[in-house]
Amino acid sequence: MTNLPEGLTPGTWNLDAAHSSAAFTVRHAGISKARGHFSELEGTLNVGQSLEDLRFDATLQTASITTGNEDRDNHLRSADFFDAANNPEIRFTTTAVSKDTITGDLTLHGVTKPVELDWEYEGAATDPFGTYRAGFSASTKISRKDFGLTWNAALEAGGVLVADAVTITIEAEFVAPAAA
Repeated sequence: MTNLPEGLTPGTWNLDAAHSSAAFTVRHAGISKARGHFSELEGTLNVGQSLEDLRFDATLQTASITTGNEDRDNHLRSADFFDAANNPEIRFTTTAVSKDTITGDLTLHGVTKPVELDWEYEGAATDPFGTYRAGFSASTKISRKDFGLTWNAALEAGGVLVADAVTITIEAEFVAPAAA
């Protein structure tokens, strides 16, 4: 049993969506990277008595995808990609935590697969308004094909428009449970 990171106390901590992000990066046309994030996210961090008891659960609204390009955002919401009308949420549920990794089930495009994220505890502090907070960073790489996201277009010079590998990065800030 590993001790909790310093500053974490047992209870249910709520994600502060205004100070958190769930972003992705994918290679485009083999020559650059397209980036985006989801603007609507919610989650909880359940803290038990040990590090192994930590549980992070999150939900992202697929329609909230933002890449800075309205045409691309609409295409990503369509049936070619996320199919937001039929798959309105992306969910992550923790199954195990160790010092360096969080393992969990990722449900994306109606497909659930286990994923492993590298993570770091960034610390905890009381903000100027008296709210106690804790921060975390995490990242992973997934195959979009594993989740049924197979749309693509061949390039004249060879290769495809959208790479299979997608890097996901998460910056999460949680608010401590109210003192009893």
